[in-house]
Amino acid sequence: MNERRLGTTDVGITPIGLGCWQFQQGRGMTKMMWSALDQTTMDEIVAAALRGGVSWFDTAQAYGNGASERALATALGHADVEPGRVVIATKWLPILKPARDIARTIGTRMECLAPYPIDLFQVHIPWSRSSVKAQMHEMAELVRSGKVRAVGVSNFSARRMAEAGAALAAEGLPLASNQVHLSLLDRSIESNGVLDAARRHGVTIIAYSPLAQGVLTGRFHDDPARVKALTWGRRSRLTPTSRFLTEEGLKRTAPLIAELRDVAAAHGATPAQVALSWLVTYYGNTVVAIPGASRPQQAIEAAAAMELQLTAAEMQRIDRLSAAAGAR
Repeated sequence: MNERRLGTTDVGITPIGLGCWQFQQGRGMTKMMWSALDQTTMDEIVAAALRGGVSWFDTAQAYGNGASERALATALGHADVEPGRVVIATKWLPILKPARDIARTIGTRMECLAPYPIDLFQVHIPWSRSSVKAQMHEMAELVRSGKVRAVGVSNFSARRMAEAGAALAAEGLPLASNQVHLSLLDRSIESNGVLDAARRHGVTIIAYSPLAQGVLTGRFHDDPARVKALTWGRRSRLTPTSRFLTEEGLKRTAPLIAELRDVAAAHGATPAQVALSWLVTYYGNTVVAIPGASRPQQAIEAAAAMELQLTAAEMQRIDRLSAAAGAR
C-alpha cells in the first residue's frame, strides 16, 4: 500500500505502524496489561517491522512512565536507524494535570526518545484539568519551537475532536489525528460521529487494538482455555475487548473468525492479516492501524498485511459478519 499523509500535515506514514504499549517492561500504570519483554525481544520486533516496510511507531508517556519510549529508541538504535528516517508518535498523559504540564514534560519525552525526534505528539485522553483550547495552545507552542512536527489527540469524542481542531486552526495548525479503539469488533466511530468529523476536517484516525487484543487472530476460538492465561488487565471488564473473551462472546464472533480464516486461506495469509487489511482499506485513507507485537513473527505478519488486497466480495462479507458480531 502507498504511504499516506497524517491528516493534512507533511508527515508521511505507512497504513500500518507498530504500537509499542507492550514495551512498557512491567512498569507504570499499564503493567497489568502486558508481560515484560526483554530488550533483545523488543529489538527483534522493531527490526522485523522495519524489514516489513513499517515506517512509524507509536508509544506514550503512560507506557511504563517512559519505559516504552526508551526501549523503542534503543531498538531503533540497535537497528542502525538514523534519526528522521522513521516517524515517531508519542503521547502526553494529562490525568489531573494542567495544560502547562505539556511544556514541563516535553523535555523528558525528548530525552527518553533521543536521538529520535517526536513527529506526532498526542493528548492521550481527554482528562486534563485544563480546557482543550489551553492544551492545544501548549501543543502549538511545541510545534512553533520545533520540538514536535504535528499534533494529535487520542480517545477524543467527535465534539472534543472538533474543539481541538478549531483551537489549533486558530493557531494556524491542523489537527493531525485522533487515536481511537477501532477494529472489526468495535466500529463505534461509524455511529458516534468520530468518523464523519474526521473525514470532514481531514483528520487521520489511528486505530489502536485493531486485532481486538488478539481475538481476531482466532487463537482464543481454537483454545478458549488460553483466555485464563491472559493478564488480569486484558481480562478485566474495563478492557473494551473483554466482552468478546467470554463464552458467549467467542460464540457470537465465531462466524466472523470463520470467514477471516476462509479469506486468509484463499490468499495464503492469516486471519490477522485479513482483519488488518480490511481495516486500512474499508475507510479509505482515513484510517491507519497500529497493531502491537510481543513476538517478531507478529510484527512480520502485521507488516505483510499492507500487501494483501481483498476482493470487493470479501470486503462485503467481512463487513456483514462484523456487524452481526456486534461491532457497530
